[in-house]
Amino acid sequence: MRSPGIDLRVASWRKSSYSDGGAGNCIEVAHDFPAVIPVRDSKAPHGPALVFPADSWASFVAAVKGGRLKG
Repeated sequence: MRSPGIDLRVASWRKSSYSDGGAGNCIEVAHDFPAVIPVRDSKAPHGPALVFPADSWASFVAAVKGGRLKG
């Protein structure tokens, strides 16, 4: 999703608590924008970010926490 007007240079990124710590398989999320949640690869902080509608991200997180997604 492209979100015009969102400047990700001002985002405060944090690593996901579900990332596996030492193996480098981490994502970072920013909660600075009320309508969207940017997500990026922690190994490429200057690379692209995916931007999801906040309600869709909340549904995804709830599904992960609830064990409803199978790998």
